[in-house]
Amino acid sequence: MVKKRYRFNPDTLNYERTGVSLKEKITKILAYFSSSLVLSMIITLLAVYFFESPKTKALKRENQELLTQYELMLKDLDKVENVLADLQQRDDNIYRVIFETDPIPSSVRKAGFGGTNKYSHLENLSNSALVVETARKLDILSKEAYIQSKSFDEVMELALNKEEMWASIPAIQPLTNRDLKRTASGWGYRIHPIYKVRKMHWGMDFTAPVGTPVFATGNGTVTVTAGSRRSRSNLGLYIKIDHGFGYETVYGHLNGFNVKRGQKVKRGDVIGYVGNTGASTAPHLHYEVHKNGQKVNPAFYYFKDLSPDEYDRMIAISSNIGQTLD
Repeated sequence: MVKKRYRFNPDTLNYERTGVSLKEKITKILAYFSSSLVLSMIITLLAVYFFESPKTKALKRENQELLTQYELMLKDLDKVENVLADLQQRDDNIYRVIFETDPIPSSVRKAGFGGTNKYSHLENLSNSALVVETARKLDILSKEAYIQSKSFDEVMELALNKEEMWASIPAIQPLTNRDLKRTASGWGYRIHPIYKVRKMHWGMDFTAPVGTPVFATGNGTVTVTAGSRRSRSNLGLYIKIDHGFGYETVYGHLNGFNVKRGQKVKRGDVIGYVGNTGASTAPHLHYEVHKNGQKVNPAFYYFKDLSPDEYDRMIAISSNIGQTLD
């Protein structure tokens, strides 16, 4: 029940009943509402600051679990990186060496990881350093794994062609030379017999009488049968054979051919005959081996017909000659 209010009137000397005006009522209501709102806001802020809601606790728990998973993933990626590095090392230094092919350059294995920052959209996230590092390492491993898989495809193809490859490598001497008396001059700098200056000799010279058979040192296809008998500035009559797998051989100063261009030959086939044509000072065969377009020392490839002792003797004989025959 609302209490009745009275006010003393000095004029009438009586107590008169009074009421509350509408303005006063509204003012009181607003004051009460404002104080209640302020108090509730203070209580809410204190509750939010000091007490977490179940949803907030769940989100924090989930965030911590994700952070832990990222850390574990990064450790697993480190292990995968070590395994991949071991595979790359084996690939370059064992498998590719066995099959006589070049290792994959580091510039190819590591290509495509510089330049534009492709992870800028992740840098505003919480724990962005961990997230960015994980994403970056995953991208690198994915690219390197793809390159390695393509390399293994190539090695597999080489393995399937192994028999053909070994038959094609120039692995014997181009002349019958079991007594090793026909090695005149080897690879390296020598005095040129005509110009009498020190020049690089890009092959090996084998002395033999004119007409001595010259053999193909590996399976292949004859690509060149050309030259001149009288010119003093070239290999005279010469033959070039493409053996595939990056190998080519050249046979110079011949007296004649036993093959024609485009003909397929086997290791040991007679392809021509020793002569004294071109820039030559005595009957002999000038022999070269090319690997991937580069001239290499033919002595490295006589593993099919020479024992270790015979090989050492051949190297000693060819190294003691101070002048070439062409």
